Amino acid sequence: MSAKIQPLAEYVVAVSEEPETKTASGLYLPDNAAEKPKVAKVIAVGKDVKQVKVSDRIIYKSYSTTDVKVEREEYILVKEEDILATIQ
Repeated sequence: MSAKIQPLAEYVVAVSEEPETKTASGLYLPDNAAEKPKVAKVIAVGKDVKQVKVSDRIIYKSYSTTDVKVEREEYILVKEEDILATIQ
């Protein structure tokens, strides 16, 4: 997947990872019970982003994103300051 969006300044474009549909004990969760994902993979960064790079997996504040759909692909835009951590 190539980014069709080039973020400006301190913004990051990422793709949300799908939430778990099955619990640790093996129970399947209905769609409305699944928690909104807070983990995403970075696919593009703005020129002012200092600590995150393309292909990093990030944990972000769940209510600080802008959801965008471009040519049937869904992306999120998040400011670098709203990224809480990267996953190694």
